[in-house]
Amino acid sequence: MLIGGHVSTAGGLVKAHERGVKRGCDAIQVFNQSPRMWRPTQWKEPDIAAFLELMEDGPIKSVVIHAVYLVNAATKDKDMRKKSHTSLTHSLRMGDAIGADGVVFHPGSRLKEPLEASLGRVADMVRDVLAESDNTRLLLEDTAGAGGTLGRTFAELYDIIERAGGDERIGICLDSCHMLASGYDVRDDDALAAVIDECVDEFGLERLGCIHVNDSMTPLGSNRDRHAPLGDGELGDRGCSAFLSEPRFEGLPAFFEGPGVEGEAPGKVDIDRMRELRKKGLARRKRRAAAKKKTRRK
Repeated sequence: MLIGGHVSTAGGLVKAHERGVKRGCDAIQVFNQSPRMWRPTQWKEPDIAAFLELMEDGPIKSVVIHAVYLVNAATKDKDMRKKSHTSLTHSLRMGDAIGADGVVFHPGSRLKEPLEASLGRVADMVRDVLAESDNTRLLLEDTAGAGGTLGRTFAELYDIIERAGGDERIGICLDSCHMLASGYDVRDDDALAAVIDECVDEFGLERLGCIHVNDSMTPLGSNRDRHAPLGDGELGDRGCSAFLSEPRFEGLPAFFEGPGVEGEAPGKVDIDRMRELRKKGLARRKRRAAAKKKTRRK
């Protein structure tokens, strides 16, 4: 598993890489522009070239872009659809330029529009933006399910993928906080394993592109997206360590988005905490496997 966090790109990609290294990350997630503004950021060629060189030989093994929060692929509003399409296409093209392993995005909100038509509009945009970019995967993130947001269930995410033609570049980003808030009990190893069984049955393991490991301030089924520092929320140590040690997540970038224990963006203390929780989870799984093996021998 590639342990990492969301880092700022203030000052450019090289600065983002430096922040990731300073925090002890194996992977970094970045915004390719201000998350709450439509104005695109165009990274300059020298910055991209220097970043690619650092990625080739440095400790950061994966970079993922998170699309801006303003994107709403489900909307009927023509102006909003145009802006969302332009922004998402730009994110994918920037992903192509820096060799990103994916662009994570929230499918959007249907507001009071019918579900089926809204899912169709998301799929249409997914298909269109993929056609206007080359290599980077588009990763649909599951949502907490507030209001009319789409992607609160595996079935909705699968529906979008199918409607978009099942392109192999369409993947999934699972967020631990969102899963709990939308009603998936992922608070221990066995509960999480059962949910991932369902996920794999729906999509296949190859669709998983990355995970977000965030604790939740709100309880199971709350439909509220409120992150907490790792171990300090409703998932707690056991739930977060379950995510960080789930065997089917091995090899994936795993990002903590914050807020961290210092109340702001993820810091080194939070990345260290991820590694500590992963170690605890792996040790717990090893003990349980040994106990089961001993029981079978009897």
